[in-house]
Amino acid sequence: HQIAEQAREHPDRIFTSLAHLIDVDFLDEAYSKTRKDAAAGADGITAEEYSQNLEDNQRDLHARMRSQRYKATPVKRGWIAKEDGSQRPLGMPIFEDKIAQRAVTMLMSAIYEEDFHDFPTDFARVAVLTRR
Repeated sequence: HQIAEQAREHPDRIFTSLAHLIDVDFLDEAYSKTRKDAAAGADGITAEEYSQNLEDNQRDLHARMRSQRYKATPVKRGWIAKEDGSQRPLGMPIFEDKIAQRAVTMLMSAIYEEDFHDFPTDFARVAVLTRR
């Protein structure tokens, strides 16, 4: 909320570092907003398995993110058949990467939503406006 407020009150402000704002509680919020029913990634760990040791897993993820040792793992690739016979690629990141991605998305959204809040969110209206 503080970042959104700063972005709103100081639209010319440039945020150079935001990583310090991601703490264990923030990761917990990101975890709560992450889908738990998706397929496991390359490591084979499901959301249920990750949650069995959630507190330790989040503390470890936070420590690695803070010390810049966190590295997203390669995404497991799958393919989905399309009606026309072709295939569409499907990426399956590991669950921990989904939490880290969600945390960064939440943080960045707080800033960018303030930048774009006056823009229409209805895709039909956006399409009409971009054709003008």
